[in-house]
Amino acid sequence: MKTVSSGANLSVTDLRQAARHPVDFPVIGEHQKHGDVEMHVSNLSAHGFMIDDAKTLAKGDRVIIRLPIVGRIEAYVIWISGERAGFQLERILRLDDFMAIVESLQPNPRLRRSR
Repeated sequence: MKTVSSGANLSVTDLRQAARHPVDFPVIGEHQKHGDVEMHVSNLSAHGFMIDDAKTLAKGDRVIIRLPIVGRIEAYVIWISGERAGFQLERILRLDDFMAIVESLQPNPRLRRSR
């Protein structure tokens, strides 16, 4: 008997130890079941991000968000804890794109990269 798995089938397993950068980024995610979902991204890595207001999401859900520099990108919920949820991006962001995103979203100018 063949079983069908539900949820996201992601190639990168556990990247929660990747370098995270604090951000303050409200975004609207496109969700297949819930339509437009308002989310607040509180940290970001080249592999994913965390939101702090995961009211209607479940593990395995897919959303499409728009990030500065790279535009639309899919992400999958890989964990939920209370109101927080962690997402894995569909692909790893290129280092130069990721650094440009962080610079544009960094809430504390003292933490920004010097030019």
